[in-house]
Amino acid sequence: MEKKRGVISERELEIVRLVATGATNQQIAQELMISVNTVKVHLKNIFAKLGIQSRTEVALYAVREGWVELGTPAEAERKLAEVRPPPEEHISLGKRVFLVIAAAAVALLVFFPQVRSEPAPPISSEFVDSGASTNAVDTALQLHRWSAVAPLSTARSRFAVTYYDGRVYAIGGDTSDGVTGTVEEFDPSANSWRVRSPKPIPVHNVGATVLGDVVYVPGGFTDVGEVIADVEIYDADQDSWGLGTSLPVPLCAYALAVVDEKMYLFGGWDGSTYVNSTYEYDPRTGAWSERTPMPTARGFAAAAAIEGQIYVVGGYDGGVEFATVEVYDPSLEGMADPWVVKSPMMARRGGLGVAAIAGTLYAIGGGWNGYLAYNEKYDPIADEWSSFETPVFGQWRNLGVVASNTKIYALGGWNGHYLNLNQEYQALFTHYLPDLP
Repeated sequence: MEKKRGVISERELEIVRLVATGATNQQIAQELMISVNTVKVHLKNIFAKLGIQSRTEVALYAVREGWVELGTPAEAERKLAEVRPPPEEHISLGKRVFLVIAAAAVALLVFFPQVRSEPAPPISSEFVDSGASTNAVDTALQLHRWSAVAPLSTARSRFAVTYYDGRVYAIGGDTSDGVTGTVEEFDPSANSWRVRSPKPIPVHNVGATVLGDVVYVPGGFTDVGEVIADVEIYDADQDSWGLGTSLPVPLCAYALAVVDEKMYLFGGWDGSTYVNSTYEYDPRTGAWSERTPMPTARGFAAAAAIEGQIYVVGGYDGGVEFATVEVYDPSLEGMADPWVVKSPMMARRGGLGVAAIAGTLYAIGGGWNGYLAYNEKYDPIADEWSSFETPVFGQWRNLGVVASNTKIYALGGWNGHYLNLNQEYQALFTHYLPDLP
C-alpha cells in the first residue's frame, strides 16, 4: 500500500481524501489554505498519475486502496454530514438519507466485487434496448426539487424530445413493442398529455430541436436496422409532418443544439462507425454545411447552448463512456479553432441528457457501463462541476431532457426496463414583489 501511495505526493493524498468525502474544489482550498487554481493543478496531476478521468474514480480508487474508509453506516453518515452543503439549498432530512444510501451503494461496489460484477439486464445491441415497461411511480425517488408529473402514456427510450410554445414533445423511440413513431404532447399547465400525429418514419436513437416555429427531427435508426439521412419536420400548430433537406450522410445517436437560428449536429453513428463530424443547417437556405469536427469521436452525447457556445457533453463509443466536455463556438469558424476542452464531468455518462438554464448546464442520467448515484451541474465561469440529486438511482440512460424557463423535464429512458416517468426539476425559483405605492 505504501508503494502505491508513493505514486502521489502527501499533498495530493490529502486532496484525494477530501475528494472522497465529496468536497468541492472551493471546500478543499479552504481546508488546506491554498487557492482553487492550485487545487485544480493538483487534481490534474492526480488524474494523470492514477490514469483516471473523474473525481468519482478518484474516490473509488482511494477507498479501494485503503487511503480512506467509509466505516460503519453511522460513520459514513457522519462523514457525509461534515461536507458543507452548496449555498443555494439546505440539505433536508430526506436528502441526507438519500446521500447515505448512495454512500452505502458505493461501499458495496468497492468491498463486494460480486455485487459490482453482476451483469446488467441484457440488451440485444448498443442501439436497441430490451425489457418490459415500468411504471414511473415504482421507479423514481421523491426529492426536494424533483416532482413526479403526468407520466408518458408510452414508456420509451432513445426518443427525441423538445420544448415549443410552452409544451413538451416526445417523438419516436424504442419501446417494449419495438420502434415507434408515436408523438405525445405534454402541457405542464394542465399536467396532461395528448397524442398527436405520428412521425411518418418511426425511428429511435434520434433527437429533435425547434427552428423558427417548427420541429426538426434529423436521421435516426429504423426498425429494420437502417441508419437514415431523412429529416422530417413537424408543425405543432397544424399537427402535420413534412420533409426537409436530408443530412449529408445517414446518422443516428448524435447530439443536437441551436445557436442563432442555426442547427448544429455533432458526432453519432453512421451505420459502421462512431464519428466526430460537425454539421450546420441554415433554414434560410435549406442547406447543410460541414464544419470543424469535434476533437473526440462519439455517439450518445448531449449538447446545449450557453451564450452562443455549444457544450457537447459525455457520450459512448461502443466500449467506453466519456466524461468529456468539448465546447464549440460557431463564430470562430474560419478564423480560429472553434473547439476548446473544458473540465470533464465527475462521472462518465453515455446516453445522458443535458439542459441549460440561466447560464448553468445540467447533465442528467447516463450510465452505460456503471451505476450512477447523482446528476451534475456545470458552472462555465468557474469551469467546475458539482453534484445534485437524481430521482432514478443506478442506470438511467437514453432518456429525454428538455428545459423551460425555470424547470427541467426528464422523461422516459431505460434502467433495465423502459420507463414512462416524467420528472420535473425546479432549477430556478421566481419571486414576485408587490408594487410599492
